[in-house]
Amino acid sequence: MKKRIFQLVIPGVIVLLASHGINSFAQQRKFIQDRFAIGFWVDPPANENMDNYYADIAAANFTLVIGGFGAKTPDTVLKQIGLCEKYGLKALVARAGLEPEQLPESPAVWGYMIRDEPSAGDFPALRETVDELRKVRPGRLSYINIFPNYANEQQLGTSTYDEHVRRFMEEVGVDVLSMDHYPSMKPEKDTRASYLSNLGVMRKYSLKHDVPFWNFFNTMPFGSHFDPTEAQIRWQIYTSIAYGARGVMYFCYYTPGGAEFPKGGAIITREGRKTRHYEQAQRINHGIKNLGPTLMKLTSLGVFRPAGTRNGWQIYGEPEGDQGEITGSMPITSLTKGDYLIGVFRHADGRQAVLLNNYSYAYTAWPTVEFSVPAGHVREVCKDTGKEIPVVDDSPDMEGLQISLDSGEGRLFLLPEK
Repeated sequence: MKKRIFQLVIPGVIVLLASHGINSFAQQRKFIQDRFAIGFWVDPPANENMDNYYADIAAANFTLVIGGFGAKTPDTVLKQIGLCEKYGLKALVARAGLEPEQLPESPAVWGYMIRDEPSAGDFPALRETVDELRKVRPGRLSYINIFPNYANEQQLGTSTYDEHVRRFMEEVGVDVLSMDHYPSMKPEKDTRASYLSNLGVMRKYSLKHDVPFWNFFNTMPFGSHFDPTEAQIRWQIYTSIAYGARGVMYFCYYTPGGAEFPKGGAIITREGRKTRHYEQAQRINHGIKNLGPTLMKLTSLGVFRPAGTRNGWQIYGEPEGDQGEITGSMPITSLTKGDYLIGVFRHADGRQAVLLNNYSYAYTAWPTVEFSVPAGHVREVCKDTGKEIPVVDDSPDMEGLQISLDSGEGRLFLLPEK
């Protein structure tokens, strides 16, 4: 049919239509993320309780399942896909020993699990795999997760972490940049600055290559890592979002076996019992899932920490332009003294957006906030509905606009286009 149409039009139009078709085809070969990803490492066992497991995953407001632990054979992968279809989940499934042209396809399948934490020496072979999958499974994601910034040079295969990520993006050319980093949040050992630095590198190369980035964070006790509180889980998620993440991944959902995991404290134990982390994740994910449609329309402009009470902003990350340019158009112009992280964004419709995060995981915060426009012109994205609502003063008896923030929490605001 298309060939007959081309024969009827004038030559100049043939060129335009052919060019449009080529561009559309090239776009289809690339994975396009269509919703915010809330996922995890270690999928549940593929046994007689599989349906119940996936009902629980959906009920906890996850949006993505990464396979390879429970579902790892061709038959169990197909069962996993069927359950993701049933419960409205997306999946990155195990390849299960299949050739690229044999890999299953479904509206629920975002793509396929390729590799975790490769060294730079693995990049050429991974590029071959990515290219082959783009050829035979266009539009699917070849999912590769990379090391955190505390990996050593031998693990990275490069002298610096920035070089590792730069080469990974240039040499492998993935459609999603993903890493895992598990910060310590203890009084005697606080490595959150390193976590933010890692997010900054991810943000930098995500923007440079125009791909989304995701990151894994800690949910359970393992090895030398501590068991986080709900507020500490919240902190890890909202700081990631402040840096522009379009996916947050829990480590882990189902408790893996092995000597490194003796406490059994993931979201689900090895016996299939829900831990306290299940309801914590359910509560947090509810809000993130509702923020998701708006978050997917935002482009990060900068990440800031207040260095004073008024117009004193310490720059974090690698924003577009210089610090002065962005500081001059900050959507929040004044903030009472406290510990905060501020993510500044541009909405697809031209508006400004700002994510205000309580940097403390131990205390609530009630800052008095001044926006760059009158408060009546500001909208908040409601975590219960996903709708834009007027900003509410949480302490109307006090002077100024009071915004309450739970420990580690973030709230997302939209300002009119200037």
